[in-house]
Amino acid sequence: MEINQLLQICIERNASDIHLTVGKPPTLRVDGMLDSLDYAPLTASDTENLIKSITSERYLQRIQKFGGADFGLSFSDVARFRVSVYKQKGYWGTSLRLIPSRIFTFEEIGLPITTKDLLYRPRGLMLVTGPTGSGKTTTLAAMTDYINANRDAHIITIEDPIEYYHEHKKGIITQRELGVDVFSFSEAIVKGLRMNPDVIMVGEMRDLATIEAALLAAETGHLVLATLHTTNAAQTVDRIINVFPPQQQEQVRIQLSTSILAIFCQQLLLKTTKKGRTAAFEIMVTTSSIQNLIREKKTFRITSDIQTGSRYGMKTFDSSLVELYQREIIDYETMIGKAFEPDQIELKFQKKKR
Repeated sequence: MEINQLLQICIERNASDIHLTVGKPPTLRVDGMLDSLDYAPLTASDTENLIKSITSERYLQRIQKFGGADFGLSFSDVARFRVSVYKQKGYWGTSLRLIPSRIFTFEEIGLPITTKDLLYRPRGLMLVTGPTGSGKTTTLAAMTDYINANRDAHIITIEDPIEYYHEHKKGIITQRELGVDVFSFSEAIVKGLRMNPDVIMVGEMRDLATIEAALLAAETGHLVLATLHTTNAAQTVDRIINVFPPQQQEQVRIQLSTSILAIFCQQLLLKTTKKGRTAAFEIMVTTSSIQNLIREKKTFRITSDIQTGSRYGMKTFDSSLVELYQREIIDYETMIGKAFEPDQIELKFQKKKR
């Protein structure tokens, strides 16, 4: 077996990921479910040889030193993959994420049209959040592409690794990759401020230094797009604030309340057809009321403001689920299984039946 065969199968099956690990046949993730291919279980030498066939010397050295590496892989002109190589129990393993061959539109992703207005804002912080594999990078790519096509702007992206390649359109786009072009997210943001950017896209706000740098960039007249691994808007605000030492948190609350523009929390759900997935969103757009809640340590009330903020383009995650169910895109079990307040949704539909 060759790695190119597996990459081709992944593309043909429209899988999102390939997993190669010792003792298991090559395994795809299709529509969120694992599916082992009809091959013999991989041996240690199988996995190592397959991985080494796609890994450059630079990353082989990093694996030996740190036990893992992440990088982008182009498969001819057909597709790109995000590769994560790791060591476990002394053996080699890898997960390859298939990057869609094109950038999706807002309509295809399910983002409301009102999102486009936010992308014309001259400064502030917009966050796309959700668990691993929820499509955050795809959403960020769509937002970045929209700005690139419609604004006279210099966009800097900072990624680990670069996933979607963007071409210059109306704007200028500079894509920087960790470990290749720059050492860290925080360093790239701070040094990027000297590159006369209008928009900075940060692949992941994963530590204090990066969050601090992103807030600084948003405060100093730049639109910053970034991701976090959180599940709702209130949790996202708390996560950012709690990263800082206690003595800084009051100041950060004030900073965040003035700089945050919107939070998009998303998850991917299996469609009713059992083929393909769709995104459900919680959308928070900052208002003066939400700014006050952040400053006054009342983030637990943000969800209430989202519930009553539809005129600003806001929606709760549960209302997004109900909307998808009513449009017959997801089934009832998926709606109830993913809801934050399933009892409230069940009660609502029971009343309708009466």
